[in-house]
Amino acid sequence: MTDREVRLDLGRTDRVGFDEAVLCTGKSDAQLTEIMNRLVDAGRGMLMTRLDADVVDRMTPGHRERLDHDALSRTAFFNRVPGPAQAPTVGVVAAGSSDMPQVAEVVRTLSWFETATETVVDVGVAGLWRLLDQVERLRTFPVLVVAAGMDGALPSVLGGLVPGVLICLPTSTGYGAARGGETALHAALASCAPGLTVVNIDNGYGAACAAFRAVQAVRRASG
Repeated sequence: MTDREVRLDLGRTDRVGFDEAVLCTGKSDAQLTEIMNRLVDAGRGMLMTRLDADVVDRMTPGHRERLDHDALSRTAFFNRVPGPAQAPTVGVVAAGSSDMPQVAEVVRTLSWFETATETVVDVGVAGLWRLLDQVERLRTFPVLVVAAGMDGALPSVLGGLVPGVLICLPTSTGYGAARGGETALHAALASCAPGLTVVNIDNGYGAACAAFRAVQAVRRASG
């Protein structure tokens, strides 16, 4: 294993306000082992994303005991347990329960950043009354992450109803013309609701980081 294969960014928190995460997809067992060893040696923890259960099963007992793994979100907290968060500042909204893996990645990432969330699920536009029942509550959040697949209409609808920062998370939920989330992505990019932020398909981690940046900006502005 060479230093060129594994170069941890342990100074990222000082630069941008939150630490690096390890994307596990595509990394070998040896690379992940080296990363975890270096974190232990440095007395540091890290969020691990796209980490599947079969990879966890192959880890040594010493590494597994330092790991808090969540199979739904495919995330793990390594070598650190997040501290308690304050009252929820980010609402995480999903069109359907099929979007829960992406929602879970958002929630777990923000939990790692010690930022509390509240989830509202199954409020897609096919049953608009379910969303309208939640609008007053959703209006209280300074930041919302909105996950939707299929036609991806939910973020545009919410964009005309709530005043907070809206981060669209297109998901690969759906079939046929949904095209693995491309339709939802294009709908978000072409939305006539002004001011929406859009992340890549299924990028729950990226949506959470955008939400955290927005929350931090609100906190700084409020003194």
